Amino acid sequence: MLLELRAENYAVIDRAVATFGHGLNLLTGETGAGKSILIDALALLLGGKASSDVVRHGADKAVVGCVFEMTPGALAILEANGIEVESDDILLRREIVANGKGRVFVNNQPTTVGVLRQLAPELALVHSQGETMGAFDQTQQRLLLDRFAAVAAEPAAMAYAAWKTTTDRLELLQSAEQDRLRMADLWRFQSKEIEDAGLSTADEDALLEAEKRVLANSEKLYNAAMSAHDLLYESENSAETTLAAALKNLEELARYNPRFQEPAQQLAAAKATVEDVSAEVRDFAENINAAPGRLEEIEDRLAALDRLKRKYGQTLAEVIAFGQESARQLAEVENRDVLLAELQVQEAADAESYRTAAVSLTVVRQEAAKRLEKLAEAQINDLAMRVRFAVQVTPEEERSSWTPHGWDKVECLIATNAGEPLKPLDEIASGGEMSRVMLALKVTVEEGTASAGARKKKSPLPRTLVFDEIDIGIGGRAAEAVGRKLKTLSKGQQVLCITHLPQIAAFGDQHFLIEKTEKQGRTQTNVRKMEDEERRQEIARMLSGATLTETSLKHAEHLLESSR
Repeated sequence: MLLELRAENYAVIDRAVATFGHGLNLLTGETGAGKSILIDALALLLGGKASSDVVRHGADKAVVGCVFEMTPGALAILEANGIEVESDDILLRREIVANGKGRVFVNNQPTTVGVLRQLAPELALVHSQGETMGAFDQTQQRLLLDRFAAVAAEPAAMAYAAWKTTTDRLELLQSAEQDRLRMADLWRFQSKEIEDAGLSTADEDALLEAEKRVLANSEKLYNAAMSAHDLLYESENSAETTLAAALKNLEELARYNPRFQEPAQQLAAAKATVEDVSAEVRDFAENINAAPGRLEEIEDRLAALDRLKRKYGQTLAEVIAFGQESARQLAEVENRDVLLAELQVQEAADAESYRTAAVSLTVVRQEAAKRLEKLAEAQINDLAMRVRFAVQVTPEEERSSWTPHGWDKVECLIATNAGEPLKPLDEIASGGEMSRVMLALKVTVEEGTASAGARKKKSPLPRTLVFDEIDIGIGGRAAEAVGRKLKTLSKGQQVLCITHLPQIAAFGDQHFLIEKTEKQGRTQTNVRKMEDEERRQEIARMLSGATLTETSLKHAEHLLESSR
């Protein structure tokens, strides 16, 4: 959820910080106080278009920033863009300079507006005039329906991945045939050169280098080995001779005193060790001089291996892998007709598997769409609207429309006046109507009866919903209905809402006052969280205007009590 939103030198804001909480966060204030300015700032942080006009007069730049809780999807986006993550929060900051330039930071690391736009669907969705449909596109409409129906798209995703892999191989095999035939000669030469080199192991060069070091110092090593052999075994006073004599004496002692039996055994073991070491160094010395031409062979072999590494890889392992890949590509060219036929058969099978999975998704979505449109229409008409509402699921079976989540185009349609045809949501003129439709849709999905158990396991995305202009043209019971729906929605998601109506304001879990003041001849907007008595007075003001009355205060208290 959104934890904090701050703005500095932004429009009429000198410096403002709002710390939001779980549930329903309401923002109220007098007309013209700048309530929508904070929503505009959040929209900027979600990738909205910036203008130097937002820089406060006299300031060099405007700075807006926010802190969201991290989500798995946001984490994946940050990692994909090389942005380091050091905590469970994600920090967004945007600077708009008076000369028109600007900078974007995520976790205090410079990035682009494009990254903010990637993050936006994971973090927040803003419903206001000009903002809603930019975020609530057909992809989001499909996701909303899928959430309502608890759609399991994994089989389609797996089938799509298998089909895409096969088609990619098929396209590669069919494309640029002349180029591949020309390349065949090169692949043939490369694979044969590596094969003829007889690379037995990936560490052959390391083993040869070790052997080379031995042979390059053969005389020194031979003398050292033979001297050790003489001292251990051959000379008159060798270690073996001395140990043998000492052992004979200890064995004699052990015949008369058992305490010498173990020392005698230890000495016998030492004598055996000396004999083994002596034999090993003697064999080593003999092998050094056994092949006088071996050093030259090793140097020639290392030179050949170095040539291969210069051409095909930094290590012998890379050279071997290069040769195997050249051989594979050559085999594809030489066996093209056979491989092409096999891939065509595989592609047909994979395509049929995908069609089966996609049809199943279409059936589930179309059935869920009928339920959703009826429930959503009733919810919308509770909010001072009289509409017809439909959710259209259209399977687009041509291969260009295949995706991991199926081939369906999901579109919400609405008619706001009797006798008019159903039209896409983005043709609704009123921002207030659009916000109420979105509220009704979200509440329908969260309250819907379809697969309730499956929905509970899923976290709604985005986790923060923002509503502006939601109460335009309504009042009375409709306003109370909006408030109750906002409250219902806020049980599963964080909701931010700007409202002018006390019936809605009474439902807030956190209530923020946006107020305009004058300081040193400059107008500025401040944000502060209100406590119980302040809330009562603010709701009373919304009821009666600037002059509070005992009646308005009692009415405000009644609204607060009835909304709990």
